[in-house]
Parts: sequence; C-alpha cells; structure tokens
Amino acid sequence: MRHFITIPALAITVAAIAATRQPAMLDNGLARTPPMGWNSWNKFGCNVSDKLIREVADAISANGMREAGYQYVTIDDCWQVGRTPQGTIVADSARFPTGIKALADYVHGKGLKFGIYTDAGRKTCEGRPGSYGYEAIDAKTYASWGVDYVKIDWCNADGLDARTQYTIFRDALAASGRKIVFSICEWGSNRPWEWAPDVGNLWRTTGDISDRWSSVLTLVDLSSQYWHVAKPGAWNDPDMLEVGNGGMTQTEYRSHFSLWAMMAAPLIAGNDVRTMLDSTRTAGDTRDILLNRDVIAVDQDSLGVQGTIVQASPSELQVWVKPLADGSRAVLLFNRASVASTITADWGRVGLKTKKARVRNLWAHSDSASVQSRYAATVPSHGVVMLRVWPIPD
Repeated sequence: MRHFITIPALAITVAAIAATRQPAMLDNGLARTPPMGWNSWNKFGCNVSDKLIREVADAISANGMREAGYQYVTIDDCWQVGRTPQGTIVADSARFPTGIKALADYVHGKGLKFGIYTDAGRKTCEGRPGSYGYEAIDAKTYASWGVDYVKIDWCNADGLDARTQYTIFRDALAASGRKIVFSICEWGSNRPWEWAPDVGNLWRTTGDISDRWSSVLTLVDLSSQYWHVAKPGAWNDPDMLEVGNGGMTQTEYRSHFSLWAMMAAPLIAGNDVRTMLDSTRTAGDTRDILLNRDVIAVDQDSLGVQGTIVQASPSELQVWVKPLADGSRAVLLFNRASVASTITADWGRVGLKTKKARVRNLWAHSDSASVQSRYAATVPSHGVVMLRVWPIPD
C-alpha cells in the first residue's frame, strides 16, 4: 500500500533553487515555517488516552521543548469509535472520559496547540470511522473543540481521487470558522508535490518512517527531489521524527534531525518526551538533539528554502546547502559511507561570493572567525558536520 522508489540524489546549484521555486500555496496564513510539535503514533500507536496526552503536554511545557519551538500536540489514530445519528464523530469515552474539547483546553492551557487525526477515506488505517462524506461536519466539530492542526490519512480510499478529497477537506476547514493547519498524509502516492501546495500546508512525500537508518536514507532520497516546491506555508513532509526511540545510534539520530532541518521539513517528535527530564544518558542525548536551537533555527528560517545537494562525489559523501534569510548558508557535510571520511565544502560551490567566511559548527557549538576558501572535516560513518556560514566581504 505504501511504496518507496529510490532515486539517486542529484547535485543542484544554489542559483537553481531560487530560479525554480513554485509560487502556488494554500494561503491560509498558517505554517509560515515548518510546523514543530509531537505526534503519538511512532511511540504509542493505538495506545492513546487523555492521561497520556496531558502528561505529554506537561512534559513539553517543562522540558524545554515549548521554548525551543515545539507547539503542536497531536493525537494520531484510535481516538475515535463511531458517530452519532447526526453524523458527529465520537471519541472513545473510556480513553477520553472528559472529551476532546476538555483535552484541547488543557493543552492550550500549557501554552501549546492541539492537533488531531482523521482519514480522507471511509475508515482510518486502524479501522476507525473515516471522514469521507463527513468532511464539513468533522471540520466544524474540530473547530468547536479548539483543534489547531489536523492530519488526514489516506487509508480505505479505494476509487477516490486524492486531490479531490483533500480539496473538499481544505474547503471544509476554511468554512469551519477556525484557522487549522492542514497536514496531508497520502504518502506521496498521488504526486502531491504537483497539487498539494494549493490544498494543504504540508504533504507527505514518502511512505511511513521506521526507526532504522535505512528508512531515513530512503525518505531523504525521495523527499529531497521536491526541494523546488517548498516555501512558507507549503512544506514537503518526509514523515515524523524517530529521535529517541532506540533503533538508531546517537550519530544516526543527529544526522536524521540535521537532514530534516536542511530539508525544511516539519519537526514532529515521535518519542516519549516524558522521559526527557530523566537523568539518564539516553535522555540527555535525546535532549541534546531535539533541543539544539542552532539546528532548529535552520529548519525554521523565514526564507523558507528547502536545502539541497550541491556536491556528491563520490555519491556517499555529500555537501548540502540551505540559503538563509540573513544571507548566510547552512552547510551539511553528510557521510553515508560505512567508514569515516573527509568531506570538503568549497565556498564557491555553496554559493558564497567571498573568499573568507565566518563559520559556526552547529553540533560542536564552536566558532571560527575567518575560514579561507573552504571547510574540510572528518565526518563519521552515517554522521554529519553541520555548519552555518556567513560571508566576510573581501
């Protein structure tokens, strides 16, 4: 049902990025930078409840995530059990005894925003009621509950046209009386990069992520192709983050987070954020990644350009570049190989017109006042060196 197609990465000039970006977008004024938040699915699947979501909201408001920019707390599948005779969606009263509106109010009280999940088809991926035929009533219900973000899946949609169904939901949300971020989740199956900027604020370009390095590479190779479509209010989505879930090394999680930031991807955490206040090394490692303000700033840059590969020779040793609003460049040295290797970024190749540059290493938190012509570093296997580079006038 959810297929991957691996396409070789291409080296593209920085000038080409600016020349080919597309103007189309959903103009609802939302998601002017990639959405940041948390979603229940990667860690908890169907094991969602009022208690869990409240504890997550408590944690995000206490562990530094809220101050770092994480806003949306989203319940994924399995919160819903049926509909009333009038068609209104009904939450599982055993798991959500005070109802969804009370839960949304609690999340809002923590200075956060509230998100919810549905499906454009007849049923959700876990067999719960879908929104097909109920788009208008669902949108109004979500608005009345105080929903700020809706993720809409594409299961059980045989015979339906994705663009049509998601456009119906777009219009329903627009008529709901509340501004709601619209996340399209049809896994890139219907070429959403060609139509979704007019329909949603973000759209999945790939199948589902899993907590494996091979999955990260597959999603990067797919989503990086559509760099020219992304812009403020309209983002390619290579799926949620797996940082902290235990299936990869610290080096690989750091690369995962860095690549999502370079691709101007939504940063939707998928771990148990409640443990990030623990004193264990694992909790500290996860905090160090998810709360790296320098890397987050690259993702959240107001220029809204998705970074791309400008050098890949050999193909496993890549240089990525993301132009930023203040005239600097984010530069990623990315080693996909199985051994440590030296990677060099030449200032001309990354788009600088000066011979010298000021450089900040975003993971080492170190600064170099003046670097001549190029920057070289030994990058560990599956690792990155991530830089922010400011040109120094000649």
